[in-house]
Amino acid sequence: MTRTQFSAIALVFSTVFASQVMAADNGPITRAQVKSELADAIQAGNMILDEGGQLYREAFPNNYAAKQVEAKSRTEVRAELAQAIRNGDMLIDEAGQRYNEVLAHNYAGDNAASKTREQVRAELAEAIASGAHSNHVAA
Repeated sequence: MTRTQFSAIALVFSTVFASQVMAADNGPITRAQVKSELADAIQAGNMILDEGGQLYREAFPNNYAAKQVEAKSRTEVRAELAQAIRNGDMLIDEAGQRYNEVLAHNYAGDNAASKTREQVRAELAEAIASGAHSNHVAA
């Protein structure tokens, strides 16, 4: 066994034992549980490969199965996307801001999308008559 493998195994054991110490509400961990957790870590590639902290599954992704993702149909994905667009839950920039945060007035509960065409026309006619809106529209 090489020195790197020995230190990686020692690090995994210390991590397992440290996490068990922090979880004080659990009883003592058995030897079988430690072996099981180690086997799971090896199988998943969650063992440290080098001093930089790189894991085996990161260095050799083809050797480890990809995480299973819930399968959705195309129509389900499209429906979720449409709902996110309507709600403004789409990211607007790299900082993580969403449309409904930046442009909150566009996503208020009672907006123009809930009004009929006739109601909007009546409001526009009233605004023009009261002078709140100009009837001149630039083309």
